[in-house]
Amino acid sequence: MKILFLGSSRFSKLVLESMIENQLDIVGIITNPDREMGRGHKLQANEVKQFALEKNIKVLCSNKIKDDLEEIKNIDFDVSVVASFGQILPKEFLDYRLCLNVHPSKLPLYRGASPIQNAILNGDEKTAVTIMKVGEKVDSGDIALQKEVDIIKNEKYCSLEARLAKIGGDMVKQVIDLKIKNKLCFYKQNDLQATYVKKFEKEDGLLDFKSNKQEIINKFRALAETLGTYVFYKQSKIKIYEIAEYQLQNIFLKSGEILDDKKHFVIGCNDGAIEILSCLSPSGKRMTGTDFLNGFHPQGEFVNELC
Repeated sequence: MKILFLGSSRFSKLVLESMIENQLDIVGIITNPDREMGRGHKLQANEVKQFALEKNIKVLCSNKIKDDLEEIKNIDFDVSVVASFGQILPKEFLDYRLCLNVHPSKLPLYRGASPIQNAILNGDEKTAVTIMKVGEKVDSGDIALQKEVDIIKNEKYCSLEARLAKIGGDMVKQVIDLKIKNKLCFYKQNDLQATYVKKFEKEDGLLDFKSNKQEIINKFRALAETLGTYVFYKQSKIKIYEIAEYQLQNIFLKSGEILDDKKHFVIGCNDGAIEILSCLSPSGKRMTGTDFLNGFHPQGEFVNELC
């Protein structure tokens, strides 16, 4: 069965890799056009396009699917598969051929742009991958297959994303096999149980030390590898690369207060403390928390102006 793939993100690329590993017949790929990247604002292809070109698969870059419908209909495909494409698909496209979506959540939970991040952020122990028919409303389509997945303790975003994408590609293979055998069926979602999640912005990466330590760790796990997590120290933005829970010994720290200790960069939070193991200094140098302490001597001061 010939498949047209639509995707534009790292998750999309990983799903596509898994589909190819499952020997599915990808006859074409639609992705977003090249974007300006970096300080030089040079045009750069996304990961999906780069991967497609490496595999010699035909690529169509489209800003709006509705503007390219005639060209798309000239592609010989039986079903389309969408994974993190980032565009609302027009009804005419959805009516033309069966359109499936690979969504990394236990729908109807976490409809929207950031299901993986929110599962981690909320401290969920399980998530899922759902293969569904694309509907006109966001992630509301009828479900063909859903598989629950355990979230590994302290697992960060990129690891979970890769696991879910691999599972997603395997599940697409299962669904395509069912369609070939005329055994594919769908069941409706319960819209009353639906929750919606937004796209995160860079500002969301601020670690709030008024929170509990597990909430801080979860935010770090969810956002550090993509948007980045950070604190402010004396008006300077300090990017955080690695953190851990820290056990205070007969010491009380206020929320945001930096421990008076030359060996550990420890910050108080609502119910204990967090150690910063690695960070980016105001000078732009990546360093250990210990080196930051010895270089900037912030003991007894506060991050995020929580005085």
